[in-house]
Amino acid sequence: MYLSEAEEIVAYIVCIAIIIGFVATTYMEIKNTIAEEKQKQKEKNENETKIKILIEYLNSKKKLIDSLVKVKKSIDKKEKNK
Repeated sequence: MYLSEAEEIVAYIVCIAIIIGFVATTYMEIKNTIAEEKQKQKEKNENETKIKILIEYLNSKKKLIDSLVKVKKSIDKKEKNK
């Protein structure tokens, strides 16, 4: 059974519409995936920056505490010597 000329044209139009729809949805999915990956990378970079700042803060606090302990030891030593 063969299709008439009008039915063939309609079938071609439907096929083209399906292909265009498939291409469009694939493009949108790829675009969304890329946007999500960029957002994840941005968040990762922000978290790494926050961690570096926190490490610097903790290191400076450790140095401060170490110097405080050193001064306290020297004061205790002077008091013992008196």
